[in-house]
Amino acid sequence: MTPPNRRTVTPSVLAAMHHPLRRRLLDLINIDGPSTASRLAGSTGELVGNVSHHLKVLASAGVIVEAPELARNRRERWWKLGDTSEYSWSIADAKGDPAAELVAASAEDANLAHHVGKVREWFDMRHQFEEPWLRAAYATERWLTLTPDQLTELSERIEELVRSYSDRPAEGEDAHRVYFFAHAVPARP
Repeated sequence: MTPPNRRTVTPSVLAAMHHPLRRRLLDLINIDGPSTASRLAGSTGELVGNVSHHLKVLASAGVIVEAPELARNRRERWWKLGDTSEYSWSIADAKGDPAAELVAASAEDANLAHHVGKVREWFDMRHQFEEPWLRAAYATERWLTLTPDQLTELSERIEELVRSYSDRPAEGEDAHRVYFFAHAVPARP
């Protein structure tokens, strides 16, 4: 059974989204709103042609769509998140299709590397932050004994809480973007 907070995505969408540069472009569009290839190139340090290529890959997968209402002329192309901007998926969605399973496994690996990379970036730059941020930075771990239904319930409750903060972003001098992620998986000590 697919939990209600999950949208099943196709292998082509997973492959499009989990390229490192495309993931970064999606993060920028998600945080800063619609953008052009030129603006995204400026933010990433990549060449405009390279960014444009990756935007086309994301667009062909339906992950982003054009926003012509933002263009000041016919040459300017703006991009915004598409319907799959909020997604979740499971490798179980690909079960029985070897190619889809390979894409899903690669996407899982890229996703974990992305998460770990954000934490490592924090470790490298935390000296730039005041003590309240150093104390507020958060990590936790617990060993739980759960059924699949309980783990689904836990993930839904966490998602609901996180979404409540996403829906009402903080304002003020001391407000910063915070990257949140969680994993809960069967494991052994």
